[in-house]
Amino acid sequence: MKPAHAASRRFLPGSPFNVLPVDTFVEQFAVSDQVTHDKYGLGSVVLVEDDEAVVVEFGLRKVRILTPFAKLTKL
Repeated sequence: MKPAHAASRRFLPGSPFNVLPVDTFVEQFAVSDQVTHDKYGLGSVVLVEDDEAVVVEFGLRKVRILTPFAKLTKL
């Protein structure tokens, strides 16, 4: 029996797997921006950490939220 050879893969121009990932837009926040979060609700930005994270005050609770801020929306 002959060993199986790997077939060469064809490049398909319309394939969705050939597309390079697109950089997503990361929203910029500033101190005292009003924001809303899907889990915590309405809050205010207290601290911005070099576009890596923001600290948001939701009433009595302060939460550190990391990028890409998927559930955080600026009002």
